[in-house]
Amino acid sequence: VQLQASGGGLVQPGGSLRLSCATSGYRFNINVMGWYRQAPGKQRELVAAITSGGRPNYADSVEGRFTISRGNAKNTVYLQMNSLKPEDTAVYYCKAGAIWGQGTLVTVSS
Repeated sequence: VQLQASGGGLVQPGGSLRLSCATSGYRFNINVMGWYRQAPGKQRELVAAITSGGRPNYADSVEGRFTISRGNAKNTVYLQMNSLKPEDTAVYYCKAGAIWGQGTLVTVSS
């Protein structure tokens, strides 16, 4: 099973980014997919997760600004990030079940 995350980049405060994560090599439906992030010098933390039934769960720090969703393709997940803040700067990781993808860097800076 492989996870491919994309969509990171440099954005100004208040801007938006959309992260995408697709899986390959796994034919069954993965129940929980999510996004985590790790800022320099900090522990990795949950940003948002979503079940195969579409039920989301958000960290308090991103509630109301970020939206997680499942794609039409099997085992894909997106993270729409709006009203980005400098403190959102981190490497963002996709997770599907127990499998981690590679990180994608999000930098929020003017």
